[in-house]
Amino acid sequence: MESSLDRIAQPWGGRTGYGPGDAWPARVDTFLADGVAPGDVERWVQSASLLHSNGDAMDIAVRAGRIVGVRGRAEDRVNRGRLGPKDLFGWQANHAADRLHRPLVREGGRLVECDWDTAMDRIVGRSRGLLDAHGPGAIGFYTTGQLFLEEYYTLAVLARAGIGTNHLDGNTRLCTSTAAEALKESFGCDGQPGSYTDVDHADTIALFGHNVAETQPVLWMRVLDRLEGAAPPRLLCVDPRPTLVARRADVHLAPRVGTNVALLNALLHELIRRDRVDRAFVEAHTVGFEELRKQVADCTPAWASAICDVPAAAIGEAAELLGGAERLLSTVLQGFYQSHQATAAAVQVNNLHLIRGMLGRPGCGLLQMNGQPTAQNTRETGANGDLPGFRNWQNEQHVAELARVWNVEASAIPHYGPPTPAMQIFRYAEQGSVKMLWISGTNPAVSLPELSRIRSVLGQERLFTVVQDLFLTETALLADVVLPAATWGEKTGTFTNADRTVHLSEKAVDPPGLSRPDLDIFLDYARRMDFRDRDGGPLIGWHTPEEAFEAWKRCSAGRPCDYTGLTYDRLRGGSGIQWPCGEDAPEGTERLYTDGISWAHPDVCESYGKDLVTGASVEAVEYRSLNPDGKAVIKAAEYVPPHEDTGEEYPLQLTTGRTLYHFHTRTKTGRVPQLDAAAPEVWAELSPAEAAARDLREGDLARITTARGSLQARVRITGIRDGLVFVPFHYGYWDTPGGHGPASDGEARAANETTVTDWDPVSKQPLYKTAAARIERVARGDGTPAPAPTTTASAPSGPASIAATAGGPQAHATEERP
Repeated sequence: MESSLDRIAQPWGGRTGYGPGDAWPARVDTFLADGVAPGDVERWVQSASLLHSNGDAMDIAVRAGRIVGVRGRAEDRVNRGRLGPKDLFGWQANHAADRLHRPLVREGGRLVECDWDTAMDRIVGRSRGLLDAHGPGAIGFYTTGQLFLEEYYTLAVLARAGIGTNHLDGNTRLCTSTAAEALKESFGCDGQPGSYTDVDHADTIALFGHNVAETQPVLWMRVLDRLEGAAPPRLLCVDPRPTLVARRADVHLAPRVGTNVALLNALLHELIRRDRVDRAFVEAHTVGFEELRKQVADCTPAWASAICDVPAAAIGEAAELLGGAERLLSTVLQGFYQSHQATAAAVQVNNLHLIRGMLGRPGCGLLQMNGQPTAQNTRETGANGDLPGFRNWQNEQHVAELARVWNVEASAIPHYGPPTPAMQIFRYAEQGSVKMLWISGTNPAVSLPELSRIRSVLGQERLFTVVQDLFLTETALLADVVLPAATWGEKTGTFTNADRTVHLSEKAVDPPGLSRPDLDIFLDYARRMDFRDRDGGPLIGWHTPEEAFEAWKRCSAGRPCDYTGLTYDRLRGGSGIQWPCGEDAPEGTERLYTDGISWAHPDVCESYGKDLVTGASVEAVEYRSLNPDGKAVIKAAEYVPPHEDTGEEYPLQLTTGRTLYHFHTRTKTGRVPQLDAAAPEVWAELSPAEAAARDLREGDLARITTARGSLQARVRITGIRDGLVFVPFHYGYWDTPGGHGPASDGEARAANETTVTDWDPVSKQPLYKTAAARIERVARGDGTPAPAPTTTASAPSGPASIAATAGGPQAHATEERP
């Protein structure tokens, strides 16, 4: 059966209901360019999604050397053929007219085109000069969550063992560093315990700060199909906005932002008080329960209600739902991660599963979610700051083992202190100790907090900046050298999604002009720098993506993220495969911790943990004393109020976030007609009561101001909780006059003009969710609604006359149910 739907107006498509324990029925979604029929496609080339972390498997349609569409892969375990709007339409950005075709270098204050030798000679010359004059600490690397595993691993080797710098991180620091830290705190190691297939078995699904309907629409399709089938699961949603998840939830808690630890402590209090504790599991597999019990003893629902501004009765209902679950699946994302107690809050969700014994069985899953398509790979390979293979920088044996893999001296791998997180790298650049910054595949001039400060840092003459990207982004406009990169569909490599599923993405077409794959750029740099191992041979001996993958397998051997059982051939056709995949698990591993806790022993763990208040690293001797047998750690946390609170001048809380139709800073999705039309401009969400108090109406132009700066946006009146204003963070300046910052009249539209330079002490993830703000009218609207989608959490609470979001004929995709 085949049908055609407007997949902007109906983002999640049609339903295929199924019951607990059943297989999720397949449904193949397809979108082809206007005028292209299925019979016109010359080749279908295997790939997966690049614009979110779900890892939706798809095939790329090629005709006459161009990408002309995509279709889902019915056999894949992740999506069973389904695709979300960004999957269906996002590939069109590859063909954008303003793609970079040649390298650029700055001459006389202007960026001018040049050849690759000129660009690379300038980078290598500056690198060598800085190493000679200042040492490796003068050079930093800041990468993305969108490259391939092979590229991250190559970058990690050249940065750590080639340059010898500790300054390597990814923009995954902004979205999922808390996921990694929370897993390390509880289980001694990164790696998601659960699997997407837990949706098929769960009787209760709890989503903590995770707007899955918009961030991972295909996963939400899976949940919707369970809700349409027999014996549907019950839903708990913790989110201050009226998301689609909240509207379908049995219990919706909308806490004041920054109070998640108080809320979780009250839920844990209730579970313990009601004796909903699997004491046999706790005794056999955990340490720390008594400390948790004492910490939450006085954290009653009434206590939390006063802090969170949530009814105590609703907290009790949520605890009853969690306590009654026999198969509980929990997911966590940015609503918890981008706050001052991010890791502490995420760890308390882990504690829920540990005290209830909800691990390692179908439906008993825990997913500390990722935000970007290859965020998991940055963590595995060490491109996010940690050592490759989930090795512990405090463990000399781990460093020695990595040195043997790379054939270098252990002293060549910086491990004198914790790896430098992104915000600290930029602070060092601001202070002048980092003198060269290589930015690949990301756009900090829009995505980092307090943008006036970031523009000032990147604009310094003393900082030599390299930007490697597809377009002349706001960041690239400030660079000294710009390198044109190939992207998805134009190169080959692997990437791993949020539930550890590894997919292969094959090259379908050639990149435009002189653009090169990121792997080729890194390999060229390593060759020109002449990095050597301790025997005098090339430090990096691979030349192709597949050779890089084989090198990574050797690095991952025997570690939690073991890839040794995978090959490119095994990943071709069929389904993606979950790691660990090795001799002990040749078919991959659906769930972790099916037989106890595997990687928390002091000799093998990735981390000894950190203090949840200060972020100070726990020493090995302390960890051995606490956890000599390598059990899961139940780690209690005291609630700490937000660092910046409301007051007379700034009476509202400001929170930022995503919309379904855009990704990151719109460098791709803003160039896609269907996606851009669905959400063309920034808006600000406000509750009816807060709008009335300020004489604001739907569509009015308003200014949102914090102590850092301001932006202007049209007002959308929604069911958001009182006291809060929401602004999507996607909108920058590349498609405005000037291109890299607010116009001379100061009318900014980037949400991060207002956010604070502050971070969670453990994960070092910036605080995008809690800022004190005010909102005031700039101009009365003409009756036109705000340019916000009506199909998502930004749906209006006002007049029904607001037109529904729709993409028109060009947004129609086919759905075929085998």
